[in-house]
Amino acid sequence: MKKLLHFTVLSAALLCANATYAAMTDSVMVGGAAMYPQKNIIENALNSKDHTTLVAAVKAAGLVDTLQGKGPFTVFAPTNAAFARLPAGAVDNLLKPENKARLTSVLTYHVVAGTYDMKALEQKIKQGGGKAELKTVNGQPLWIMRNGAHNIQLKDGQGNVANISTYDVYQKNGVINVIDTVLMPE
Repeated sequence: MKKLLHFTVLSAALLCANATYAAMTDSVMVGGAAMYPQKNIIENALNSKDHTTLVAAVKAAGLVDTLQGKGPFTVFAPTNAAFARLPAGAVDNLLKPENKARLTSVLTYHVVAGTYDMKALEQKIKQGGGKAELKTVNGQPLWIMRNGAHNIQLKDGQGNVANISTYDVYQKNGVINVIDTVLMPE
């Protein structure tokens, strides 16, 4: 009986320890890598195989320090496939030093101050009667709308529409929502 009680107490302690560890390291897989909520946006993005183009662009624009900052930020993060759908040569052109201002404009159009996870986005859409406007760090608006029960779309200043494919990738300085299209300001 004493051994059974000891085993039960030990088992309960291990379960509690595992639950605490899981809560501290609760992560979402993006681009084949775990995204940890105790890391910042850049620390996590560097590990995603699906976001190497975005990381290169952030570095070229000189936005690394900003996105490692306190925040909170919401980043709508286009995948490599999204960048690949741009016209031929567009990415290479944006990455040229002489186009840094344009690159910065495009990238900051994917960032909103605050934490907009799926629940917050849905609430804004509901308050807006089916559509809502977000002001990007770029200063230009971005529109969000519902497309089905669990799909939120973003519409940019040029009329392009992006779907959020992965929601609520929490970071210590905000949240990332992965998107399938590069958004363009007017």
